[in-house]
Amino acid sequence: MDSFTLNEREIEKINRLTRRRFNADELYAFPIILCDNEIDRDGERFSIASLNALAKLFVGKTGIFDHNLKGQNQTARIYDARVVTDSQSKTASGENYTTLVGYAYMVRTDKNADLIKEIEAGIKKEVSVSCAVKKRICSICGRDKQSKGCSHQPGRVYNSKLCSIILEDVYDAYEFSFVAVPAQPKAGVTKTYGRSGGNNAAMILKTDEAVRALSERIKRETTAAVMMEMPAVPKTVILKFCEKLSYEELEEILCEIKKKRRKVTFLDDIVKSDNQSGNTTENFKM
Repeated sequence: MDSFTLNEREIEKINRLTRRRFNADELYAFPIILCDNEIDRDGERFSIASLNALAKLFVGKTGIFDHNLKGQNQTARIYDARVVTDSQSKTASGENYTTLVGYAYMVRTDKNADLIKEIEAGIKKEVSVSCAVKKRICSICGRDKQSKGCSHQPGRVYNSKLCSIILEDVYDAYEFSFVAVPAQPKAGVTKTYGRSGGNNAAMILKTDEAVRALSERIKRETTAAVMMEMPAVPKTVILKFCEKLSYEELEEILCEIKKKRRKVTFLDDIVKSDNQSGNTTENFKM
C-alpha cells in the first residue's frame, strides 16, 4: 500500500462522504488490494463478476482493526474501488489475474499520525474484507455447495482440472480490516460461512477464529441432532462419524433433520386442528 497525491477528482469523491469539505492537506489516502480471483488457502476464489459487484458495494464502507466492530476502531473509509486485470498473469484456474483495488482516506490528526507512519513503512499492510455472498459454486460440477453440495473437494484434481469453490452472487459488503495474517496470499481475505436460512443462504466473510468457532458449533448441533434422530446408535459411533465429516456435509445433515422436524410439526398441527374440528387426518392429502 502506498500513499499518493490527491487530485481534485479524488478530493471530490471523498467530500461526497463527508459532512463538510476537506482539502488535500487535511487528508491522507492510500490504495488497498482488497481481494482477487486467485484461489485462496481455503480453496475458494471470487468470480470476476463478484469482484465487479464488490467494487460498487465497498464504496463508503469503513476500515477497522481485526474485524472489531466497535465504533472507536474506525480508522478509514473507502471512497472509490476499481477492478484491475493483468492479462499477462494467470491464476491457478486459468483466468487473467484480477484484483479489487480500494482507495481509502483518513483525516490527518494527532491520533492517527502513528498509523499513517506504519502504513507508509509497510507495517500495516495486510487487509481482510467482510462481505456476504449467496452461492459457493463447485468449479468441477457447477453445483452450489451452499444449498445442494457435492462430493468434489477443493484442492483436488479431477480429470486434470483443479477443484475450487467460486464465490458468486455478492449482495453486501461490510468493512475491511487491517489484520496480521491474511488467508489470501496477495490480498488477505479471511472468512467464515454460515447459513441464514431459506434460499437466501449467506456467507459472511470474517476471521479465521470465527471459522473455527462456527465449525465447532455446527459439529455440536449436528451431533446432538443425529443422536436424537437415532437414539439406538451408541454416542461414540455418532461422534466418530460426525468427526470425519466436512463443514458442508455436517451442515447438509443438520438442514435435512430440521426440515424433517418442521414437516412433522406441521403434520401434528394439522392433526390437532382436524381433531378440534371433528375431522380426521384421512381428509388430508399431501
